[in-house]
Amino acid sequence: MTTLFYIGLCVCCFLCLYRIGRGPSAPDRTVAIDILGIVIVGFCAILGMATKKDFYLNVAIAWALLSFIGTIALAKFLEGRSFDD
Repeated sequence: MTTLFYIGLCVCCFLCLYRIGRGPSAPDRTVAIDILGIVIVGFCAILGMATKKDFYLNVAIAWALLSFIGTIALAKFLEGRSFDD
């Protein structure tokens, strides 16, 4: 069953990488990078459930937080505002 989830997440990963490479605009690429971070969190969560080790869930939480902060910073940069606004 987990193999099916891994295959689905790999397909999502390749679709996100395609959108990052061929995105028509910078906001499209930003959204694709954010979704790629969510897919990686999904990989960590499934791997944590399959191996029953909580280390992967800690990595998933840290990755989700860093991905969120990075997306907010990139959105502010694309909007033309400084990080202090």
